[in-house]
Amino acid sequence: MPTRQHQFIARDSGALCNEPLFGDRLVRLMYHQVRENAPGLFRLLTSPRATEILGYLNYDLPFGRLGSATGRFLKELAVDLDECLASPEELDTPRKVFERQIRYWECRPMDNDPGQAVSPADARVLVGSCRETSSLFIKEKFFSFEELLGGDRRPWLAAFKEGDFALFRLTPDKYHYNHCPVSGEVADIYEIDGAFNSCNPSAIVTVATPYSKNRRVVTVIDTDVRGGTGVGLVALVEVVALMIGDIVQCYSSEEYRDPTSVRPGMFLEKGQPKSLYRPGSSTDIVLFQRGRVEFAGDLVANQKRRDAVSRFSLGFGAPLVETDIRVRALLARAR
Repeated sequence: MPTRQHQFIARDSGALCNEPLFGDRLVRLMYHQVRENAPGLFRLLTSPRATEILGYLNYDLPFGRLGSATGRFLKELAVDLDECLASPEELDTPRKVFERQIRYWECRPMDNDPGQAVSPADARVLVGSCRETSSLFIKEKFFSFEELLGGDRRPWLAAFKEGDFALFRLTPDKYHYNHCPVSGEVADIYEIDGAFNSCNPSAIVTVATPYSKNRRVVTVIDTDVRGGTGVGLVALVEVVALMIGDIVQCYSSEEYRDPTSVRPGMFLEKGQPKSLYRPGSSTDIVLFQRGRVEFAGDLVANQKRRDAVSRFSLGFGAPLVETDIRVRALLARAR
C-alpha cells in the first residue's frame, strides 16, 4: 500500500481518527511478499489449522502472574472496564478480553422505533448497494454476491438481488458479540466453508472479494411477521478471519441469560445477543432487499469524505471511509 495509515470517522463528533492496525507488518508481509512469491505457504497460513495454532498462541496463553501485563494489554486495546460484567482480575487471558460481556442494556442504548435496523456490532462500517443505478454502488470489491450467499441458495440469491448492504469490520479491540440487527423469524441458517483471510484493510484490497472466500454463517431473517421490523428479508452474514476459528451461535432474549443455538422458525428480537466470534477480528455483512431501507444519512456522507486517508479509498480508487459505529445504534430506517 502507498501508506501505512488508515483513518475512520468518529460518529459522535465527526472527527478523523487514526486506526492502530494490530499485526500490520505481518499482514503486509503475508499479503504482498508471501502471497506473491510463495502461494503454497500463503494457503497454509490462511488454513483452518494455521488459524487454530495462531489463535492459541495469541489468545489462550495467560498473561502471567504479574498484573501489569494484563493492565498493559487492556490499556493498549483501550478496553472500558466499566462496561464489562467481569472484573479486571477475571480477564486474565487475551481470549477472555476478546470474549468479554458488557452491560449493553446500559452502555449501548437502542432507540425503540420498531422500523429501525441497528448495527449488529461495535465496528467500523461501510454501506453500499449491489445495484448499478444506486449512488452507493460498490461493484464486487469486498465480496461476490452469489458466492457470498452460496451459489446453490437460489431462493436467497433471487430475494437479495440488487439489494443493499452494510459491511461491519470488527477490529481486535472491539466487543465481539454480534447482536440481532432486526426483529423477525429465522427463515434459514447455514454455514459455508472457506479460508481464513485477514480483515486488515491492506489484506482486503489485495485479495479479490475476500469476504465471499472465508468461512461464514448466513442467517436469513423474515421481518415481515408480527412483531418484526418490517423491512422484508434480511441476511446477516458472519465472516471468520485470520485467527478466528469459530462462530458460536448463542442467542439470549434477556441480557446473556440462557443462550441457545439459532434455528429456523425461532423469533429473534432486535438488539439481543445472537453470536460470538472466537476471537480476534472479523466481519459482519447485513444484506437488505432492494428498496426496503434507507441508510442513516451520516454514514452515507462520512464514507464520501475526501479529507480522510483510507486504504479502501486508495486501493479501490474512490472515497470509501468507514464510520465507527456502536452495536444497537441506528443503521437504517424502513422506507
